[in-house]
Amino acid sequence: MALYIGVMSGTSLDGLDIALIEQSPAIRLIATHYIPMPETLRAELLSLCASGPDEIARSAMAQQHWVKLAAQGIHSLLQQQQLQAQDIRAIGSHGQTVRHEPSRGFTVQIGNPALLTELTGITVISDFRSRDVAAGGQGAPLVPAFHEALFEQRSGKRAVLNVGGFSNLSLIETAKPVAGFDCGPGNVLLDAWIQTQRAETFDRNGQWAASGQLDQALLKTLLSDPFFATQGPKSTGREVFNLQWLNQHLAQHPAIPAENVQATLLELTALTIVDSLQAAQVDTQELLVCGGGAHNGTLMRRLSALLPGTQVNSTAVYGVDPDWVEAMAFAWLAHCCLEGIAANRPSVTGARGPRVLGAIYPA
Repeated sequence: MALYIGVMSGTSLDGLDIALIEQSPAIRLIATHYIPMPETLRAELLSLCASGPDEIARSAMAQQHWVKLAAQGIHSLLQQQQLQAQDIRAIGSHGQTVRHEPSRGFTVQIGNPALLTELTGITVISDFRSRDVAAGGQGAPLVPAFHEALFEQRSGKRAVLNVGGFSNLSLIETAKPVAGFDCGPGNVLLDAWIQTQRAETFDRNGQWAASGQLDQALLKTLLSDPFFATQGPKSTGREVFNLQWLNQHLAQHPAIPAENVQATLLELTALTIVDSLQAAQVDTQELLVCGGGAHNGTLMRRLSALLPGTQVNSTAVYGVDPDWVEAMAFAWLAHCCLEGIAANRPSVTGARGPRVLGAIYPA
């Protein structure tokens, strides 16, 4: 039996998810801890997603803040579980993505793993994406390999959908290598729009979107982005889909009520997921949803309506809490790194071959 901790903060920037798992060899979630992202840190991390003045120094300071927050959460989790640092084999720390441009040969996650090791006394594995990018891959999504490990024992055609800031699919079919790719915006545009219009961080249960009407003309404009016409392997991020991108399209459609924009953005998320799934895997029997989108009832109902032949469920139906799948994944990736197990999937990222992912910072 080995214990690992996974630390994840995604594109939504709402907070840090910290998961403790047991690998023996099955994967079991033991405990979790969540730390809300301080607004000042969230604003700084968002600003670092685009070029700006003194960004190298600002990035260095922001990641120190991020790491201290992560270390605080790890210590709290250990205390709650009555564990010591030496009880944990490693921490898998994703860090915070501030740039992701695999077409230009790089991806950047900040998170100062050396400092995290010093503050926790635990070996830290980080920088999981760079090796895949160096091997010609997208460096994302990385979770399909973990989804495969969790769900491959179930026969038939199924897909796992993670809806965080962006949405990505893992396609799991009996006797076939796992496939997967990013579909496009998940919550990133929905969150950005409601924050500008109503000063709320997210649309709880999709209620505001449900109050609006779909604007077909706007949807057609949004769907014209070249990303949606490309086939996997593919990945995306805030470099492509952001508030500026949305405002540029809205300029072609003035005077749309704000709630109708939200309804149209939810349809964009649902439709790009469904189109991607149907193009890549026909006759999917079950779609398992994790990430924040699993709690958006309006989105879940829309996915079910667009996929009448597919069971749409939260991963919770198989005992896997949808809020903690990604943090669990990075704990598992730390295990793979230390064991020398290739954890990318060329069928997902387009890399030249399987690679062991991560850089090790020994305690």
